[in-house]
Amino acid sequence: MSARCPWCGDDPLYVRYHDEERGVPVHDDRRLFEFLTLEAAQAGLSWITILRKREAYRQAFAGFDPEAVVRLDPEQLMQNPGLVRNRAKLNSSVKNARAF
Repeated sequence: MSARCPWCGDDPLYVRYHDEERGVPVHDDRRLFEFLTLEAAQAGLSWITILRKREAYRQAFAGFDPEAVVRLDPEQLMQNPGLVRNRAKLNSSVKNARAF
């Protein structure tokens, strides 16, 4: 293993992301949609905040299935405390699923 970047500190979630996911090419459409959604949610926030909410996103967004996400109601998603409850970000996730 190469040297670990200092930004991930010693948080196990961050370390696992650094060691297993960061910088690894992704070719799976569902996985790409997951990162698109999470990156949009992260805007203005720290990545560790989003990593901590990732499982809630997986549940709320049907495992990041774009075909299921297009049927979600952003207003209903606003009630989920596990998500970043920003109306514009949630609306964009549904719109991105349609475009995807």
